[in-house]
Amino acid sequence: MFDAKRLLDQFLGGQGRSGSGGYPPAAPSPLDQIARSLGGQSLGGNASKAAVLGGLASLVLGSRKRHRAGHGSFGQASFGPAGRIGGLALVASLAYQAYQQWQANRPPAGPAPAPPRRSGGFLPSAEEAAAMLRGTLFQPASPADEQTVARALLTAMITAAKADGHIDAQEQARIFGEMDRHALDADDKAFLMDVLRAPLDIDAVARLARTPEEAAEIYAASLMAVDVDSPAERAYLDHLAQRLGLDPGLVRHLESTVGHAVRGS
Repeated sequence: MFDAKRLLDQFLGGQGRSGSGGYPPAAPSPLDQIARSLGGQSLGGNASKAAVLGGLASLVLGSRKRHRAGHGSFGQASFGPAGRIGGLALVASLAYQAYQQWQANRPPAGPAPAPPRRSGGFLPSAEEAAAMLRGTLFQPASPADEQTVARALLTAMITAAKADGHIDAQEQARIFGEMDRHALDADDKAFLMDVLRAPLDIDAVARLARTPEEAAEIYAASLMAVDVDSPAERAYLDHLAQRLGLDPGLVRHLESTVGHAVRGS
């Protein structure tokens, strides 16, 4: 059975293979920096599978950078002695912080506007994320709900990585070859092949959001997969935000929150 939550954990924090395939190290992407900021190396009893999936994440999400800067690697997303934070909690906690900041900065109903508050986000520990999300609509209601959200976030990340058009047929063949070489689980392989082969469809990604909270998470995950350093990526994100029905103010807070968390400022 396909475990989207496990695969998302590895995409956000899998142990990459620096320089794999003969490519030199790239400048770190936002996703690279998030993983490195979280620090730690423990993979537990599934080290081999985690390393394969993490390296595959580097291939998929790093593909768009190779025509410019080479191949990057992903650090292991954990938080030292506090315990590893999962991919779902990471995305949800950043989206939640942005949502709260946006709400706090919205003008009140009365005539006197509230002074703007500084927008920024931080990377929480597992315990901090759990406390932050408890009782909110950013917390999945059940294990089945976790799988649904994780699948949506994975789809959003991979689609965003394709936005500049550099995961072409040749690059897909390379990624599929790596899947075969490492005997990736059939369910993981089928999911990734389906998303990679699918045409770029912003509306399909937007339809994955069942709630406003999930819309914010999908946009946050998309931000974490790209550097927004090309007109195509900027246009993709702008179109996605519109299709998700996100308020422009919330979009600004999401971008600021993810940016602050990545930079640690």
